[in-house]
Amino acid sequence: MQSKNWSYILSVMLLLASIFPFVTSSKNVFAEGEELFVNAEILYLREGPGLSYPILETLKDGQAITSIHKEGDWHQVRVGELEGWVAAWLVKTSEKKAAASTEKTVISQVDTLNLRAEPSLSAGILTKIPSGSEAQFIRQEQDWIQINYQGATGWVFSNYVTIREETKLQTPTTPKEENQKDQAVIQAENDPNIFTVNVNAVNIRKKADLTAKKIGVATKGQQFDVISRNHNWVEIELEKGKKGWIYSFYGTFTKQGEDKNTDASSNNSGTVTIIYNGTNLREDPSTASNVVTRADAGQSYPILEAEGEWFKVAVNNNETAYVANWVVTENNSSQTVKEDKVVASRKKGTLKGVTIVLDAGHGGNDRGTTGVRGTDEKDINIITTELLKSKLQAAGANVVMTRESDVFVDLRKRVAISHQHGADAFISIHYDAIEDSSVNGFTTYFTNSYQQELAEYVHAGIASKVNLKDRGARFGDYLVLRENRQNAVLLELGYLSNASEERAITTDYYREQATLGIYQGLLNYFDEQLKK
Repeated sequence: MQSKNWSYILSVMLLLASIFPFVTSSKNVFAEGEELFVNAEILYLREGPGLSYPILETLKDGQAITSIHKEGDWHQVRVGELEGWVAAWLVKTSEKKAAASTEKTVISQVDTLNLRAEPSLSAGILTKIPSGSEAQFIRQEQDWIQINYQGATGWVFSNYVTIREETKLQTPTTPKEENQKDQAVIQAENDPNIFTVNVNAVNIRKKADLTAKKIGVATKGQQFDVISRNHNWVEIELEKGKKGWIYSFYGTFTKQGEDKNTDASSNNSGTVTIIYNGTNLREDPSTASNVVTRADAGQSYPILEAEGEWFKVAVNNNETAYVANWVVTENNSSQTVKEDKVVASRKKGTLKGVTIVLDAGHGGNDRGTTGVRGTDEKDINIITTELLKSKLQAAGANVVMTRESDVFVDLRKRVAISHQHGADAFISIHYDAIEDSSVNGFTTYFTNSYQQELAEYVHAGIASKVNLKDRGARFGDYLVLRENRQNAVLLELGYLSNASEERAITTDYYREQATLGIYQGLLNYFDEQLKK
């Protein structure tokens, strides 16, 4: 009997499923064949759904287009006899309904944040965004966020930004009011038309291919008109109507007439801007002090005075509070390091007039790695750095330490120290570890191309003094290098995860030889600069 009841229930379920086969299907978010309108001063009709695809035609504000298909944030549309793709955030339907919408603002947590043409570390850099600056959120794909910053549309890595959300009520408007509103907040898909070379020299090729024939060399600072782009390559205009291709990783894109050094927030002299949501403002300059209030990214406060690593700021109702300098950006032109600083005359074989920032990795509650024999990395980092400091000072260098005791220092604070002092060289000292205990040797890392020469000289100096396996000077994606405008390298002076190597590299003799090698490498590097 029970089996018969189950058969009856199953029959009813199958019947219902046949009557309502599409109940769980998702509804269309747009209608194919729907008429759309361009909602930007200019809008490019492209061959495919992405900013890297070639431009078929330039569309004007208010121009009518017909939707065919939608893929992510891109519409496939028909314009007259042409078919192509347009950015969905730059079109609108004929009517807009009243609704509550959430607006997202992206705020940079780091200085010189790279805005890239595509969501990839190898994509070309459109511009650099100062810490605390705000941009319009467009969409997110995994770890990348597409934004519009001062007219430039591109991608930033999500780890280095804060997102602020605000709910706003949209009310119905008449066609006339809607047109006035659109004109007031008009956007445009940015297509920067100037490419500036950022490395000492880069090959210009006949085609967008590393194996293509070389037709010339571009040097640092040269600017070219952009003709077109093909993924990570940019076609540029040379003299006398000639054309060529450069790998876009070696430069930045800007719009003609754009001042890359302009920062709207810099006009607010004597203020700090919060770069993290939920930042604590405290009664006293200490992380153990009571919290007066919490602030979100983008909020600014007048500076009353600076006390060590803290700012005393004015908050509402004549209250004052303290905020740590590593969670804010200071809007004060005096903070900017001058690129053309006066360098003391220096003779070969000395470091007189050279500013070197030494960064002892980890510290405080960040122990770094721990060796198989119990060595804490943070401890030997500071010992090694102090030994190197004495050698560099004896040669006349101005040495700045990111930490001089067992304290925690935020990575971005370490980079800020490098910028603040206009470091001629930033050296970050570490010891390595890996699960495979057989791996051994020393390595020197750089991230930006302008850091490679320093890395090679320092690495050669170490290799001449120590007997460890030489793992080479190589690329490494580290924040203290990636976000550093100054010449910077990170050293891994041996593996604590290898028992025999740990025994060797924790001796006074090894540290003496390693620091002597670093010193010699720096001396050779700066002597070479005198010839240039």
